[in-house]
Amino acid sequence: MKILYLLTLAILITGIAQGQPPKKRSTQTFNSRATNAPGGNFLDKQWWLGLKAGANLSSVTIDKRYSAISPVNYPTVNTDKVYDEFNAIGSQVTLEVSFYYKGFSFSFQPAYRHSVFTYTNSFEWSDPENANNQLTLTYASEQKVDHVETPLIFKYDIIGNKLRPYVQLGIFYSFLINANKSVEVSGTDYASGGVNQFASDPVIIGAKDLFADNYWGLLGGVGANYNLGNVRLNLDIQYRKGMSLINATENRFGSDRLSGIGEAMDDIRLNNISLSVGCLFPMRYLASGFKTLDQR
Repeated sequence: MKILYLLTLAILITGIAQGQPPKKRSTQTFNSRATNAPGGNFLDKQWWLGLKAGANLSSVTIDKRYSAISPVNYPTVNTDKVYDEFNAIGSQVTLEVSFYYKGFSFSFQPAYRHSVFTYTNSFEWSDPENANNQLTLTYASEQKVDHVETPLIFKYDIIGNKLRPYVQLGIFYSFLINANKSVEVSGTDYASGGVNQFASDPVIIGAKDLFADNYWGLLGGVGANYNLGNVRLNLDIQYRKGMSLINATENRFGSDRLSGIGEAMDDIRLNNISLSVGCLFPMRYLASGFKTLDQR
């Protein structure tokens, strides 16, 4: 009797349990829209990693002028170098690592930068006993220099929409990798009974010893990010102002070939305008089914 009672009680409990509707499992996932809604953790705090590349133009600021030749019959200023402003195209490749928080970004952007600047200077020789015996020479120099840069940059997004323009300020420190100089000599000879114009083949030498091992400067600029799904397309414009000398003062007359043609580097600081395009990828909570920033 006791056994029959226990069996009956077990059957009743089983029937009641089977008659209840099953509990609904939560469908919320780690990357759900609730987690990533505007103002959520994903959108307000993010690491970005990307690569960008582009072109640059350079100019120099002169601190002090030097020459390997000192004229005696006309002012020294006539031999000063005339620097071209932003006329020769260089290039750069940049790796960007940025931490973003509610419109503000702190960015580390190591880069390989190839800079080019050009200048000319002229000399004149004349016979004091015969004014018709003259020789004028013009030296056209092209300087190419390669650096690895380590900038630290602070950025602020002006508008937090799909297209996000920003302003930026920062500081950079550059390390010299390589440098080359090309000098082309041309002139006019009035002393050979006529007017003869001539031009020599360029003198190309390694010029790494003429440059400082490192220099530093300040930068500022504007740019814009365009959110496309889970990535950002980037357009970046920067102006770099050199704050220390780019040349090595101790090796100014160190090249016999350059000194022989009257070439000596001035004390200069390098300035640079660059334009880059690239692509950035989010590093936190990346999921193929979620569009990271299109909601804003």
